[in-house]
Amino acid sequence: MRAYHPALNALGLIIMIFGLLMGFPLGVSAWLEDGATLAYDRALLLTIGCGAVLWTFTRSHTRDLRVHDGFFLVASAWVVLPVFGALPLLAFLPELTFTQAYFEAVSGLTATGATVLSGLDDLPISINLWRTFMHWIGGMGVIVLVVAILPLLGIGGRQMFKAEIPTPMKESSLTPRITETAKGLWMTYTLLTVACGLSLWYAGLDGWDALIHAFSVTGLGGFSSKDASIGHFANPKVEVVVIVFALLAGLNYATHYLALVRRSVRPYLRDPEIPFFFAVLALSIAGLTLYLDQLHAHADLPATLRYVAFHVVSIATSLGLTTYDYTLWPMFAQLWILFLGSFIACSGSTGGGIKMMRAIILYKQVFREIVRSLHPHAVRPVRLGDQPVSESILHAVLGFSFMYMVSIVSLTLVLSATGLDIITAFSAVVACINNTGPGLGAAGPDANYAAMDTFQSWVLAFTMILGRLEIFTFLVVLTPSFWRR
Repeated sequence: MRAYHPALNALGLIIMIFGLLMGFPLGVSAWLEDGATLAYDRALLLTIGCGAVLWTFTRSHTRDLRVHDGFFLVASAWVVLPVFGALPLLAFLPELTFTQAYFEAVSGLTATGATVLSGLDDLPISINLWRTFMHWIGGMGVIVLVVAILPLLGIGGRQMFKAEIPTPMKESSLTPRITETAKGLWMTYTLLTVACGLSLWYAGLDGWDALIHAFSVTGLGGFSSKDASIGHFANPKVEVVVIVFALLAGLNYATHYLALVRRSVRPYLRDPEIPFFFAVLALSIAGLTLYLDQLHAHADLPATLRYVAFHVVSIATSLGLTTYDYTLWPMFAQLWILFLGSFIACSGSTGGGIKMMRAIILYKQVFREIVRSLHPHAVRPVRLGDQPVSESILHAVLGFSFMYMVSIVSLTLVLSATGLDIITAFSAVVACINNTGPGLGAAGPDANYAAMDTFQSWVLAFTMILGRLEIFTFLVVLTPSFWRR
C-alpha cells in the first residue's frame, strides 16, 4: 500500500481543503441564524480531522505523482468527497439514510442535479447553498482547484489535471505552467459566476436565490432552492438569463479564458465546436417548437417557443433546471431533448455527455467511411478546423463511444432487473451518465429520485461518477492490471 501513499497524501490535503470550503455555508448559516450551524460545525471538524489524519500518516512517503497516482487520486477523490459532502445533510435531515445523503452529495459534486429531497422551499438557505455550492466546486473539478495549490507543497499536479480535464485539454496547456492554467480556468469560471448571479438578481431574484442558482447554472448542475425549480418564479427575464449563461457554461472554458486575456472574439471564431453547438440547438428549438405547436401542446406559438427554448438548452447542456413538466409532451419530444444531452456540451465545459468534440469526430469519421466505400483509394483525413485528427485520437474516440453505449445498455439492464420500468431505467441512466439530472417516467422533472431503493441509488451514484470522469478514468482504476505494480 505504500506505493499509493503519495496519492493518499494528496487526497488527505484535498479532503482538508474540502472541509475548509464548508466554512462558506457555515458562515452563512451563522449570519442568518437559520438553525443549521451545528450541522456544519460537526461536518467541518470531522472532514478536516479525517483529512489531517490521512495526510499525516502518509507524509513520510511523498514524491511526485505518476500516471497511476493521478488516476487513483482522481477516482478516489470523487468517491470519497461525497461522503464528507453528505455530512451536513445527514446532520440536519436525520430522516435521510446514508445512501440518500451520499446520492445527493454525488449528484452535487458531479454537477448532475438528480435529487432525493423534497420540500426545498422550506429548507434553510445555507443547506440549499451547500447543495449548489457543491455543483460549483465539482463543475470545473475540485481536482483542478487543488492543482493550483499542490505545487506549493512539493506535490506534482499534472497527472491529476490530465485525468480530470476532458480530452481535448489533455494535450496542451493554456499557459506554460499547469498551476497558471488551473488558476486561469478558475478565474474565468468565477467571473462568469459573478456575472450570472448579478444578472439573476437584476432579473428579479432575491440575493440568496440569485447566488444559489448562479452556482447551479455555471456549474451546469441543476439543483434549485425550489421544488418547482425555475418554474417557481414564473419570470421570463430569469429564464432568459438562465438560457444565456447555460449556453456560455456549455462552451469550452479554455475558449472563454483565451478570449478574456486577448480581449478578442477571435478564439470563439476559431473554436470548431461552436458552430455545431449553436446550429444543433437552434434547429432543435425550431423543430420542436413547430412540432409541439402543431399538436397544440401550449396556448400559442410564443408560449411553445418559451418552454421549448428553455428546456432544450437546459437539458442539452446538462443543466437540468426546469420550468414545466416536459414529460407531458409527446414521447418524441421527450426523447429528443434527452438525446441532446448526450453530446451538446463542448469539451472543456462544465457539461456532461460525450461532448461535442467527440460527436463531430464521430460524424466526420462516419462520412469518411461512406466516401471510402465509394472510392476505396481516396485519401480523406478527418479534420477539426484546419487541423487533421490523428488515427490515435480517432481510435480513442471510437473506444470511448463504444464504452459509453455499453455502459448505458448494461446499467439500464441492471436497473430493469430490479423492477424499474424501461423508460424510467433507461432515462435515469442516460440522465445520470450525462450528468443532466431529470429523466423521464418516475425520474422526470415533476418527481425526484427518492423513490429509488438502496441498490438503485448506488447504481445511479456510480453512474454519475462514471459520467463525470468520462468513463475511462474511473474504469482504469477498476481493472486488475491497474493494481499489478
